[in-house]
Amino acid sequence: MKSSIIDGIKSLPPLSTTIIEINRIYADENSTIKDMAKAIEHDPMIIANILKIANSPLYGFGREIKNAAQAVSLFGMNMTRSIAIGNSIKKLLNVDMQPYCITSEEFAKISSLQAALMFSWYKKVDRRKAEELYLAAFLQETGKILIASEVIQNDETISFSSEIENSNNIAMVEKAYSNATCGEVTALVFKHWGFDSNFIEMIKYSDNPAAAPDSIKEYSMALNIVKTIVPVNKPFSDMSINFGLKKAADAGYDVALLEDAISHVADKSEE
Repeated sequence: MKSSIIDGIKSLPPLSTTIIEINRIYADENSTIKDMAKAIEHDPMIIANILKIANSPLYGFGREIKNAAQAVSLFGMNMTRSIAIGNSIKKLLNVDMQPYCITSEEFAKISSLQAALMFSWYKKVDRRKAEELYLAAFLQETGKILIASEVIQNDETISFSSEIENSNNIAMVEKAYSNATCGEVTALVFKHWGFDSNFIEMIKYSDNPAAAPDSIKEYSMALNIVKTIVPVNKPFSDMSINFGLKKAADAGYDVALLEDAISHVADKSEE
């Protein structure tokens, strides 16, 4: 990994007091849904993002969600924490995704689609693991923000964009330009912010799950499959879906469950 990216990570601002409080509540087994709702009720940006997602067709709650307490009750503490952290972290970073040929809004949507696909798929595989993987799926592309910044600073946007646009292996392009994949950069970001080691490791190996330790190999593989199906350059394209389904089949998953999740999320994303 280039020293300039490492220096950029070391200089990242600290997490907000709201996120620190959310993490504290989440880690306390005696905390309740009311505690979580209270933690976010004074942060308008977090509330706006949670309500936006709660009322999105991707989750289909069937009625308008009007306040934080309703949203937290429906999502639960784990997913509420994930949404709050995910959106807050992206606000902390300067987002210019031009090297990846997408806008910051498109980047945010792709992150949300990856998270939604992961949850829709994995809740039928293992509900507990689905909740753990939701946050990782939502945040696993965070490193692209720093890689894009590095590419821009080195005046390599045109060549990088050209390679990304048609690539079926984005991680390989990232490695060539920054000496690291997005997963490796993202893992270092969350190590800097003090996230737990399993979360960091599953993202670190998300571009190369075969090399992951056995304890987190399944998690890294699931993340890799999701980012294969919803890559930043060809989300839900026929080619991306076929690649992802093949990876799932090779890994021993029930492919029908994944196909159902793809159909659900892809259809809802167009509403």
